[in-house]
Amino acid sequence: MSSREAVLEVLKRLNDPVSGQDIVAAGVVRALNVEGGSVRFVMEIDGKQSAAYEPIRAEAEAQLKALNGIDTVSAMLTAHSDKAPPDLKPARKAAPQGPQPVAGVDRIIAVASGKGGVGKSTVAANLAAALAAQGRKVGLLDADVYGPSQPRMLGVSGRPASPDGKTILPLRNHGVTVMSMGFMTNDDQAVVWRGPMLMGALQQMMNQVQWGKLDVLIVDLPPGTGDVQLTLSQKFQLDGAVIVSTPQDVALLDARKGIDMFRQMKTPLLGMIENMSTHICSNCGHEEHVFGHGGVAAEAEKLGVPLLAEVPLHLDIRLAGDGGAPIVVSKPDSPQAAAFQKVAKALLDAGHA
Repeated sequence: MSSREAVLEVLKRLNDPVSGQDIVAAGVVRALNVEGGSVRFVMEIDGKQSAAYEPIRAEAEAQLKALNGIDTVSAMLTAHSDKAPPDLKPARKAAPQGPQPVAGVDRIIAVASGKGGVGKSTVAANLAAALAAQGRKVGLLDADVYGPSQPRMLGVSGRPASPDGKTILPLRNHGVTVMSMGFMTNDDQAVVWRGPMLMGALQQMMNQVQWGKLDVLIVDLPPGTGDVQLTLSQKFQLDGAVIVSTPQDVALLDARKGIDMFRQMKTPLLGMIENMSTHICSNCGHEEHVFGHGGVAAEAEKLGVPLLAEVPLHLDIRLAGDGGAPIVVSKPDSPQAAAFQKVAKALLDAGHA
């Protein structure tokens, strides 16, 4: 039994005083994080019932501390009047003019692409995990509101808590602090929003999430050059952008538009990544450039920016992402992981992360 399973078994022995179910089945336990010998979670309750739940909270801490391998336990009661997620509608008060820093965050790097399907989210997840493995304090904001994929790729589930209805507590896995609209919706639920709501949600996820002290915040942008990209560039102090593209001519056409947008917004371009660069047959070893080869390298040279890596098209990368443990975590010594580790090292060596 894993540490997480052992923790859940203990929590399932405690009854919810309102519903009579165990506190896990009742949905009281939120944002459970088990990492090493540390356990953190919140108990999301009706604020009027805090007196009834305090003995349960204390008992949960006591029983969990008695488990082998558990050193510290932090259980916190929230004060929600209901179990709805934090309100992500645009704030009404006037926002500060000009790009602003995010409290506690040293650097912000956007991972972008001109079109969808080029593996940008896979790159963002692996880059965040690779930087965390290098000892950096890393956050990852999944800003692709309409198609969030980081909860699946980083193996994180649950709904972030909000102790005061304003501050949002992010989730964490593989050493990465994560926030995504995917935590606020069901897997098959569409987010049907116009631009103003989209921009408001992004600003709240940047400013109202309790990121803590981070060396770098990776922002996984949606494809294209729309509202999210403009809001991020105009409202927040971006330290740079990394462009992901396949070598295919059509992908490069769209990538150039993304590059031009960042140039217009005066955001430094830190480098380019050629994803799905080559495929090596697992049976015969034949190498084939399915989407062409060298197009991103040529574009990077033309722009005078580094080619950070050529990432192969490989089944293990896809399986790792679908399985919730990026390839740099599940197979850190593989050639596939080495490509992402190369990107992390290049950014570190250049002082960008």
